[in-house]
Parts: sequence; C-alpha cells; structure tokens
Amino acid sequence: MPGQPTDLKVFKHRDDLAGEHPLADAGQLTLFLVFMAVWITDSFFFKYSSFLNNYIPLAVQISFGVIFLVISTYLVKTGMSTLFGKTRAKAGVIRKGVFGIIRHPIYMSEILLYLGLLCLSVSLAAFGVWIIGIAFFHYISRYEEKILLAQFGDEYRQYMKDVPMYFPRLRRRKRK
Repeated sequence: MPGQPTDLKVFKHRDDLAGEHPLADAGQLTLFLVFMAVWITDSFFFKYSSFLNNYIPLAVQISFGVIFLVISTYLVKTGMSTLFGKTRAKAGVIRKGVFGIIRHPIYMSEILLYLGLLCLSVSLAAFGVWIIGIAFFHYISRYEEKILLAQFGDEYRQYMKDVPMYFPRLRRRKRK
C-alpha cells in the first residue's frame, strides 16, 4: 500500500526476504495516484461516468464499501506485520497468519481498497483503472513467485498448491 515500507531496498540487510519486482513500488504509487485522481475527479466533480450511483442505494454502497475497506485494512496490517515485523532466523516460505490463507495478502488488500472506494462512489472510469490495477498486481505477483520458486524450489511449489493466490478456499485442502 502507498505509504507502507514495502521497498525492499530499505530491508536489503535482511536475508530472510526474497525480493520483489523492481517496479513494484513505483507501479503501486503510480496506480494509487492515477486511481485516486480518476475516482475523485469523476465521483465528485465532473461525474462523467458515475451515473450508476443514481441506481444503487447509498446504504448498499456504504455497506459493501466499508466491508471491503475493513478486509483491506486487516490484510495489509497483518500481511505487513508478518512479512516485515520481525527478522526470521532462516529464510523460508511463510505459511503463518494470512499467508496460510492466501499467497498475496498485501496485493489483495490493495485490490480490495480500490474496490471499497468504488463501492462508495461507483465510477466506471475508475473501474477501468481498477481492472488495469488487477492486471498489474497479477503480473508482479507472478514475477515475485518466480523469485520465490528459484529460492525455495519444491517448498514454494507445494505452498502454491496448498494456498491460493488471492481468494481463500472455502474448504481447506489436505496436505499430503
């Protein structure tokens, strides 16, 4: 999330962190600024693609918006705390906390942040930016998974089989 210490250059002294896409931080900040500019401009000033707000009850918009924003906050807080909170003695695949439920809780938190804002004020233009954002997060997730596969091999490959990328499974998969 913008404003969070995700830049691994700050943490390069930590041997327990694998790495990230070189454009991840700049891309996240750019996406945040573009999304907010489009969403605010469309929702509150020009209203060129926010006509759906007239058809969706405000109570529904607020309810869903708050739910997504709360889940987003939980994912980023627990994900960042788990990842960057304390130095692990040995580098390894993190399976505890939210990382045992989804592989990319921090990126998912950003996707849900934007979705929560979209629920609060529906903007089709901002929805387009959100779709581009999802593609961006998926791209950097896949890139980072290649780094993790190279570093942890079969352990990470098994983790990928056990834990979904973004959406938790309704039923736990039994490990062999």
